[in-house]
Amino acid sequence: MTTLVTHPHRRNARYTPLDADGPLPADMLRDVPAIRRDPLAYLERTVARYGDLVAFPLPRTPVLLVNTPDGARRVLQDNHRGYGKRTVQYAALGLVTGAGLLTADGDLWRRHRRVTQPGFHHGRLDAVATAAATAGARLRAGWDAEGTVDADRATLRTMIEVVGSTLFAADLSANGERLVEAVDAALAVVVRRARSPLPAILPGWLPTPSARRLRAAVATLDEACAALVAGRRAAGLSEADADVLALLLRAADGLDGLDDREVRDELVTLVIAGHETVASCLTWTLHLLADRPDVQDRLAADLADHPHGGPWTRAVVDEALRLYPPAWVVTRRALEDDVVAGVRVPAGTLVIVSPWLLHRREADWPEPERFDPCRFLARRPPGADYVPFGAGPRLCIGRDVALVQCVRILAELLRDRRVVRPAGAPEVRVDALVTLRPRGGLPLALVPSTPGAPRPASC
Repeated sequence: MTTLVTHPHRRNARYTPLDADGPLPADMLRDVPAIRRDPLAYLERTVARYGDLVAFPLPRTPVLLVNTPDGARRVLQDNHRGYGKRTVQYAALGLVTGAGLLTADGDLWRRHRRVTQPGFHHGRLDAVATAAATAGARLRAGWDAEGTVDADRATLRTMIEVVGSTLFAADLSANGERLVEAVDAALAVVVRRARSPLPAILPGWLPTPSARRLRAAVATLDEACAALVAGRRAAGLSEADADVLALLLRAADGLDGLDDREVRDELVTLVIAGHETVASCLTWTLHLLADRPDVQDRLAADLADHPHGGPWTRAVVDEALRLYPPAWVVTRRALEDDVVAGVRVPAGTLVIVSPWLLHRREADWPEPERFDPCRFLARRPPGADYVPFGAGPRLCIGRDVALVQCVRILAELLRDRRVVRPAGAPEVRVDALVTLRPRGGLPLALVPSTPGAPRPASC
């Protein structure tokens, strides 16, 4: 039997049907600049003040922030069919990706997932690891030559190439920088639209500067996808081809009957999700390592024993994903009445789950701000308190591919090398965009390891 939570004295009762505490409309208006400037800090302050269930007094629709593992599990897993993606977040993203796996719902999502799933089968992970190792070695050679690079930009460029080789069996290196710039431009508009009410008011055909930038960026992505399709069709498909592009083209030609737009939407989705997520993970892993020589010492020992990355390397990646989950916020729209963490949720309610917050709950993660890979060596397998790739049936289709890529690139990059922060480097600040990115970039140096007595981290 479900236990309902009641807040008989909450101040916001007249502004929301949700029985959870939260800010008043005047509070929300006052906080708009802070929300736009630093949404992560705003979420942290809000949970610290009102608790793990927060009702926001937005007009026309109830909004509930859920920051408990049980609540996240209910929305993302146990009752996933009761929630859809008709939210501002996914509507804005859909301006770029169309109805790809990230934004699609219902039967359309199930059909596309069925078509693309074999491209992410575990049997393909060895090929993924080989491609990631090649990209990691190339990244290391360029880094050695330059000394100090912007790790954010370098990993984005590297991952565009990895996505091309592993998912499309194509070489995207010639267009890598152009594609990174197009994705950055498109997603910048997506973020602005998701945070501002103006796009909902202004007609989409108005030639605003942001609309022009979005059209130009999407045109670049469309052109790249059209070239991929044309090149692959010209080369011909064999039944042995199991990359995602081959699967999509066979589905277009076969009984599944995907049309050209559906193929395009999945390709753009995979270009964006496939490189942004892993690049974010690598960037923040390197950022964290630069401040922890002891963790790097143990990483060096792990790579000496496991050249492709062993248990400690994987634990480093897992802990970086805890502290900096690329998908820092997840939204769902209730399709039916429900009860989440003891709160009645009417149909139409917007539910917000933030992995950034969940991964920092002290009840589940002692000393939550501390970078401690030991958590993932000694701890039980994480549940809904750890959701860097989501949870339930909508779990990211590329999770295992992404983890293999992160571990292998890190292993190639840091074998006999250390990552250090250059003298005078500015303080690192987080930009909560579509993924988490370092504001203004992340200058880091890659230097040869020096012999000496290591001070490895211990668990």
